[in-house]
Amino acid sequence: MDIQKIESKRLGECYYRLAHPSGLKVLIYPRENFNSVSAVIGTNFGSVYSRFVFNGKEVKVPDGTAHYLEHKLFESEDGDAFSKYAKTGASANAFTSFDKTCYLFSCTDKFKESLEILLDLVQTPYFTEETIAKEQGIISQEIKMYDDSPDWRVMMNLSQGMYHNNPINIDIAGSVETIAEITPEILYECYNSYYNFHNMVLAVVGKITVDEVVGILDEKLRHDEPVETKILLPEEPYEVVKNYVEQIMPVSVTQFELGFKEAGKEERVTLKQGLCTNIMLEAFAGDCSPLYRELLDEKLINYSFGSEYSSGLGYRGVIFSGESSDPKAVCEKIRKAIVKLHETGISSEDFEVAKKLMYGKLISVYDSNFGLAVSLINSEFRNEDLMSVPELFMSLTVDDVNERLKEQLDPDNYCLSVVRGDSE
Repeated sequence: MDIQKIESKRLGECYYRLAHPSGLKVLIYPRENFNSVSAVIGTNFGSVYSRFVFNGKEVKVPDGTAHYLEHKLFESEDGDAFSKYAKTGASANAFTSFDKTCYLFSCTDKFKESLEILLDLVQTPYFTEETIAKEQGIISQEIKMYDDSPDWRVMMNLSQGMYHNNPINIDIAGSVETIAEITPEILYECYNSYYNFHNMVLAVVGKITVDEVVGILDEKLRHDEPVETKILLPEEPYEVVKNYVEQIMPVSVTQFELGFKEAGKEERVTLKQGLCTNIMLEAFAGDCSPLYRELLDEKLINYSFGSEYSSGLGYRGVIFSGESSDPKAVCEKIRKAIVKLHETGISSEDFEVAKKLMYGKLISVYDSNFGLAVSLINSEFRNEDLMSVPELFMSLTVDDVNERLKEQLDPDNYCLSVVRGDSE
């Protein structure tokens, strides 16, 4: 079994990558000065995987299936995984995003026992008609809870206002109606398609050694044969669905998200594209930018204001969000500033300031074992090397950022999502 050492001279740190005979890709990041360990195992299967090809056959599953499967894997014939973690003292959780599902734990002792629970969890599916029916009530309550969350609604309303066909415009958990369609057979088909070890990555970060982790894997893992899977994504137009979406909810302060949709034929953006966008956003709307100060001085935003780049399988866009008494005024000021930005570009001075600020944020991920483990998983799924990020970032120039700007922030291709109270 070949073990590859991945180093960063800039950071003075390293991790190890290996392809286990089971088919599982494994990333091990020993940190002797830490007292805890975090482990995350992820599969390339998220909520947008509603249509895919498995071994030559097209499969269509109900919305919310990936999230439902995440819930059900914690249950087995010999008990609930959370009860087992309670005996080791580990803190455990899981999450489903648009493009992946991850299971995780953090612990300070009994690492071997906790990792064995994690590995058993993803290897022992147990789905019956009775357990499926029981879970439907639990997840239905979770769906209703999210429907009552202004943070969630303003985000999902934006996705539905921006994207015509991409499944990102569908709630990750699905709806009460769609999860009622889920059967044990559907869950087993998804499990066999995407919970094959050749489609999964394990990242372990903290006070461990490579030999320690590999020894546990050798004892616990089955050996999987590769399977062929491919997501089927619909064509997505460049234009947004609509420019404005509003929902009335019992909130004391109006919330907004303003998204600018981006074109792109590739399923994913490259690492360089993403880094350039983040520097551009820091220079354009970060805490030290003239735009931020203007919006703040005019009391159009508060310190909740921020920006992010949202990209994944067939979707990409820049999002500005926060609280405001007048979101439409914020929208117009940002759109006017974008027109000017395309005329002038990012200046060398603003670029240098933004680059230094962004580098600090980039390096902060190394402060957390869990954050680092998730970053390792994300990088591996994108066929990127996490240790190459700082070097690539430092090599970027203002010309790189301004070239990237040409592909982004079309002031006319936007959607404003607002959640406000009924008395406003």
